[in-house]
Amino acid sequence: MIEREIQIDTADGSMTTFVYHPEHDGPSPVVLYMMDAPGIRPELQEMAARLASAGYYVMLPFLFYRGISYADFSKGELDWEKLRPMIGTITNTSVVGDARAALAVADHDRAARAGSVGVVGFCMGGSLAVSIARALPDRVAAAASIHGGRLVTDAPDSPHTGLDRVKAELYFAWCDPDSSAPSETIPVMQQALDDAGVRATIDVITTAQHGFAPPGSERYDRAASELHWERVQSLLRRNL
Repeated sequence: MIEREIQIDTADGSMTTFVYHPEHDGPSPVVLYMMDAPGIRPELQEMAARLASAGYYVMLPFLFYRGISYADFSKGELDWEKLRPMIGTITNTSVVGDARAALAVADHDRAARAGSVGVVGFCMGGSLAVSIARALPDRVAAAASIHGGRLVTDAPDSPHTGLDRVKAELYFAWCDPDSSAPSETIPVMQQALDDAGVRATIDVITTAQHGFAPPGSERYDRAASELHWERVQSLLRRNL
C-alpha cells in the first residue's frame, strides 16, 4: 500500500490531501473520500486505506483548509465552537472546485486510472458527495452518502435539487432518527431521485446513530458500518 500526503492548489489556497493506492496492479479507479465534521483522523485514514486495498486510488482532502492548516482534531476533546466556523467555509458549491482540483492531480498520476470516478462522504461529506456527482456528471459514476447531513434544505444548492444532471448511481445510508437529516425529508429526497430518473438506493438505518461508520467513537456500530462497506464496495464495483 502506498500512502502519501500531498498539497493541492485550489482557487482558495493549498489543500492538504492524503492519497492511498495499491502498490501493484494499477492504475486504480479514483475515489474521492469526503471527511465528516470531526475532520481527518487516524480512524478515517484507516478507512481510506481499507478501501484502497480493494483496488482503488483514494483521495482524502482536508476540507477545512480555507480556515486553518491541517490538524488532527482527535488528539483532544472536540471543540465544536471552533469547528462550526470552519464547517461554514465548506458549501455544496465551493466543494466542487476542491473536487476538480483533486481530480486534476489524479489525472497526472500514473497510479490513478483515467475516466469515471467515485465519491464517498460521511456526515457533512455525504451532502458534498451528492453535490459533486451533480456538478461533475461526466466524471462521477458512483456516489455514496453515509449518515449524511443536510441532504434536503431550503438552500438553492441543496443536494436534493438539480438531480436531473446526475448520471451516477447513488447510495444513501440514512439514519432514523437523525437531527441533521430528519426522517420526514427521506421521501422528499426519494421523490426528487425518482423525478430525475436517478439510479439510487436508500437504506434507512434504525439500529445505529448518526456517525456509526468510523470506528473509534461511542457512536460506532459494527453491523451498520459493515453494511456500509458492503454497499459502497458493491456500488463502486458496478460503476467503476
